[in-house]
Amino acid sequence: MVESGHEKMSIEPITLNALPSDLDRERLPKHVAVIMDGNGRWARSRGMPRTMGHQRGVDVLKGLVRNCSDWGIEALTVYAFSTENWARPSEEVNFLMLLFERVLRRELQNLIDEKVQIQFVGQLDVLPPKLKHEIADSMDRSRHNTGLKFTIATNYGGRQEIVDACRRSPNRSRTEPSNPITLTRRYLLGICIRTIWVIRI
Repeated sequence: MVESGHEKMSIEPITLNALPSDLDRERLPKHVAVIMDGNGRWARSRGMPRTMGHQRGVDVLKGLVRNCSDWGIEALTVYAFSTENWARPSEEVNFLMLLFERVLRRELQNLIDEKVQIQFVGQLDVLPPKLKHEIADSMDRSRHNTGLKFTIATNYGGRQEIVDACRRSPNRSRTEPSNPITLTRRYLLGICIRTIWVIRI
């Protein structure tokens, strides 16, 4: 149940745990990246407040993490909040920060039980103190997990954060060069999904 103002609505999470029969497990990508975009537009098109779209995005993400884990995908990266998002109305930004905090606190034990290793990348120093605490706690408590490598890009500004994520890849040798083009080609060539139908240039 989610409350927005005086409005209450229930949203059921999406779960698809079994690998579809028309997919070949041997040909699945090792790394899936998702740009979480269009939640507000999704809600507006259905006559709902933007906050409901963000909550729906969380529900979908929970199903995505479970699928990646169950299907044997090694790494999932989600781009959740960019530096540009600070320009949104303060009420929406505050809601997103609180949503981050609550979801981390609520879902962390489940992720740990599923052996998910959590990493955050981006400019984390400027985030609210309580959220930074939850981020640090989630990374510390899941650091020894051997399952899905789940990276959340938060307050990311572009290419440097992508390069940083590549450098942290568990598959990268310490002796490999740090050239950004080499890194992005080697570690980001999997599948990248943008969750919106709008084409931007």
